[in-house]
Amino acid sequence: MKKIHASGKRKTAIARATLKHGNGLIRVNNILIDFIEPRISRLKLREPLILAGDVADKVDIDVSVAGGGTTSQAEASRLAIAKALVNFTKSDKLKEVFLNYDRNLLVADVRRKETAKPNRHGQARSKVQKSYR
Repeated sequence: MKKIHASGKRKTAIARATLKHGNGLIRVNNILIDFIEPRISRLKLREPLILAGDVADKVDIDVSVAGGGTTSQAEASRLAIAKALVNFTKSDKLKEVFLNYDRNLLVADVRRKETAKPNRHGQARSKVQKSYR
């Protein structure tokens, strides 16, 4: 029985997915995908499964994700799930479907939070307000 490992990152969230033959159980941090809250995160996690079609029903996926907020964790998990499915099927067609739907399913979003600068009131680029009158 082969296992496939894939990882995904978004901001500071890092997700690791383990895919193996099974009957369609998907768990994120040991919680079934049907019970993930908020609902928008659940829908984001389901996108690669819906696009993969019947392949998703033949595999079990365990995702462990840490760091970041709820949305970042969902997007990192989604990336890891999609990468694992493409690696499992070795299908260029599925890869093409993912890329055409949303490039972020297979390519990590490399944007990060800009660090705060000194004397800028916490924000990275905010300036002190000036008055000329």
